[in-house]
Amino acid sequence: MAPLSASKAKRQQDKEAKAAAKGQSTTKSSKSGTDSTGITDGSDVKKLSVAADRSTAGVLVSDPKGRDVKLDGFTLSFHGRLLIESAEVSLNYGQRYGLLGENGSGKTTFLEALAERDIEIPEHIDIHLVAGEADPSDVNAMDFIIASAKEKVARLEQQIEDMSTEDNVDELALESKMEELDELDPSTFEARAGLILTGLGFSLQMMNKPTKDMSGGWRMRVTLARALFIKPHLLLLDEPTNHLDLEAVVWLEAYLSTYNHILVITSHSADFMDSVCTNIMDLTNKRKLQYYGGNYSIYCRTKAENETNQMKAYAKQQEEIQHIKKFIASAGTYANLVRQAKSKQKIIDKMEAAGLIEPVSQARPLRFNFEDIRKLPPPIIAFNDVAFSYSGKPEDYLYKDLSFGIDMDSRIAIVGQNGTGKSTLLNLITGHLQSVDGTVSRHAGLKLGKYSQHSADQLPYDKTPVEHLEASYKEKFPNKDYQFWRSQLGRFGISGAHQTAPIAHLSDGLRNRVVFSMLAMDQPHILLLDEPTNHLDMESIDALALAVKEFEGGVVIVSHDFRLISQVAEELWEVKDRKIYNLSKSEIDIQQYKSMLQKKSEVSLEKAKLGGAGKTKA
Repeated sequence: MAPLSASKAKRQQDKEAKAAAKGQSTTKSSKSGTDSTGITDGSDVKKLSVAADRSTAGVLVSDPKGRDVKLDGFTLSFHGRLLIESAEVSLNYGQRYGLLGENGSGKTTFLEALAERDIEIPEHIDIHLVAGEADPSDVNAMDFIIASAKEKVARLEQQIEDMSTEDNVDELALESKMEELDELDPSTFEARAGLILTGLGFSLQMMNKPTKDMSGGWRMRVTLARALFIKPHLLLLDEPTNHLDLEAVVWLEAYLSTYNHILVITSHSADFMDSVCTNIMDLTNKRKLQYYGGNYSIYCRTKAENETNQMKAYAKQQEEIQHIKKFIASAGTYANLVRQAKSKQKIIDKMEAAGLIEPVSQARPLRFNFEDIRKLPPPIIAFNDVAFSYSGKPEDYLYKDLSFGIDMDSRIAIVGQNGTGKSTLLNLITGHLQSVDGTVSRHAGLKLGKYSQHSADQLPYDKTPVEHLEASYKEKFPNKDYQFWRSQLGRFGISGAHQTAPIAHLSDGLRNRVVFSMLAMDQPHILLLDEPTNHLDMESIDALALAVKEFEGGVVIVSHDFRLISQVAEELWEVKDRKIYNLSKSEIDIQQYKSMLQKKSEVSLEKAKLGGAGKTKA
């Protein structure tokens, strides 16, 4: 590691020298696993590589002793591609910001730049980015969280002691530190940690399980729980709902809606942003950060109104310019008309100098498209008294007495707590798992297409999307030219340079679109989609919903995205108590189901207020 550290130091010196020449502020990136960032997923080698690929400039303009964070001239590049240019970053204490932007626009890179303090941010502002899993170890979830909080308490106590003995005591800063320490309240550590872990879906048994025995998704929840518990000054959450079930999502919505420091989140869920956000930061296609007051729904209305007014002003100005130009062209050589023409030209010159009103830039609507397929007569898939357990023993049954059918008209959404077997059910449908009892029948000509939330992880990161698609399907589609493969990717919104860039350089959302394009080329009769919205932007989710509705085959979705389910599902199945309950037969739709979960969450949070959090551990 020594040569890498030296190389990093040299890069930092060069960076600081350039910044000094431009009047910009920069700092060294934090090391992996440090408290200032909370990034725990990766070696120093990986982090140094990422930092080398990211270039950031800007200057801190907020009060160095204040609670707000304001940066001017913020510019960010990644792999040589300009993502943000001369933008204002304005984060006010007590506000919760939803960060919006197209897939690949740079949202995750922006959060990493803040967490790594690429631009100098005062040290009293602790920053925590939840961007990885807790390291597998012998430490359990409860102890992991409490240990982090104890470290923060010790650090605050030392800072308070040091500040109290200074010659000129900064009373405001000292009071702020003492408030922060009081808010942590070490006497309630165990009770509050239990409350948060329970809210995120942990049972008492799971809380006490070593992290080395947990899956990656559960270790991700551990890092999220730690972030919520220590309540950093600046909390950065990148798609925090990705590994959560609907019940945990609803609980997290309620919890974050009271976060009283600074919160910046990216999320593909409109419902989630509506419940949590007080402000929206929109990373536009012009590489600027535009701010809106209110939640996601208010943002949509305000943006639409602004664009309507902008187009009216643009049309009016263009009409005025054309009228003036027409007069100038007809002035001829008459002296008095020539003088008037010159005067009119000055009006246009002043307009141009002040900056003409621009028309609203409308991106081409994003469309996803699955292949049309031949109809198969029912029954397509039939479960008859199916039982399943991984051990094969009846006492371990995850499912028992399952009987249902799926055909090409099915539009089914499966909901339920994590661990109840939703993904297992999909694997029973595909045949990757075999029932212990009962039978699963499938049509002889059936082709299934399955999307998993881990599908994108299997892509070859060293290849481009075009290369990978051609290598995967050239036998099925022989003699196809280069343009054919590009057009297949274009059907799922992967265009231009993204088609020919290494997959490693694409955002998670764009990688998922590559998987969707492959799924379409498989031409399945039934689509099985396991958490398909993870990492997709809002526009992509709407495009996916439309594609699913237009798809001629059957669809089974496991998702925690209320908006997607409300758009596509005709049946709502809940996995619970080793059975599947068709909630649609009881006329319960996804919004009513969410209301049920919200009531349950409210009871949990009320227990905490009444001091009942400790009871969740018992």
